[in-house]
Parts: sequence; structure tokens; C-alpha cells
Amino acid sequence: MAERTAFVERNTLETQVKVSINLDGTGKAKLDIGVPFLEHMLDQIARHGLIDLDIECKGDLHIDDHHTVEDVGITLGQAFAKAVGDKKGMTRYGHSYVPLDEALSRVVIDFSGRPGLQMHVPFTRAVVGNFDVDLFQEFFQGFVNHALVSLHIDNLRGHNTHHQIETVFKAFGRALRMAVELDPRMAGQMPSTKGCL
Repeated sequence: MAERTAFVERNTLETQVKVSINLDGTGKAKLDIGVPFLEHMLDQIARHGLIDLDIECKGDLHIDDHHTVEDVGITLGQAFAKAVGDKKGMTRYGHSYVPLDEALSRVVIDFSGRPGLQMHVPFTRAVVGNFDVDLFQEFFQGFVNHALVSLHIDNLRGHNTHHQIETVFKAFGRALRMAVELDPRMAGQMPSTKGCL
């Protein structure tokens, strides 16, 4: 089986981002982004998705976290698009429900080639520590636009904002793991009646 890995480097006047991923990894994460709460959430993707992530970002954090969070999402999306290749033999769809104490979230993903995000997370606080939780919308929008996936994120219940976010990222990791899994019954076929994605 060919390695499903990718390296993407993206440089702008606001950020310099490097992302390496291995879709068939063991869940290792090496993260140097400068935004600890985002690093904590990306670690959830790696661990629960069994995807190896190596992400480095130098961003304009003296302004705020916005550009860094969004550009990491964009570059991670580009890396996924590259790593899945032509998608032959891939499951394509993934979903997961994840609880954490009182919180419960559902994430559903389709590597359809068509970007779309539906995110319904009624955050109970605007910040966790110093992190503006609205930035997660920017992260996922950046990911979706560049991974070319349809992504539905729903926090079904929860009153602790940290728990709400963590269940989303754990479910996202598990949904990714399911979607990128190679299905031996597909035998290298395209997971679409159109013949392409």
C-alpha cells in the first residue's frame, strides 16, 4: 500500500505554517503553534483519529490568535486533500458521537470534493482561558474549504465550554479516521457512482 502522507508549507505575511500528516499513523502529534488550547485540540485529532500530525506555525500572535488558528486549519485541510489522493478504496464518509461528562457532540464528514460547513455549537462562554472560542469556526471553515469536504458539527448538549469543544475535536478525529479508512471490499474503486470525487 502506498503511503498516505503529505507535507504542505504555506507562507503569508501573517503566518508561516508547515504541516506533515500520515493518515495511517499511530496518533502521534508534534505541535509547535504558540496557541496552547489549539494544540490541545489538535492532539485530540491525532490521538482519536490515529493520524500522525506534525504542525509548526509562526504567526502574528502579537495581534491575536485569529490568523494562526485559521491558517493552521487551511494548511491542515490542504494536507488532507493531498494525502487522500484520488480517494480510490476510501470509505469516504465518517461519523462519530463523543461524550465528555455532561457534553455530547456529533461530527459527520464526507470527502465529497465539495466544501461545506454546518457548525452548530452553542458555546456557553466566549473564551476558554485566553482563547476566543469563535475562532474554531474559522479553523473548521479553513479546513473544509481546502480539504474539500462536507462537514457537519453539532454539540447536542453541554454547559462546560471546554467540554463542548473537546467533544467536537475528539468526534472530528474519530470521524476522520472512519472516512479515510481503506475499505478492502472497495478494492481500489472510487466511492462514488460518478466515478470521481
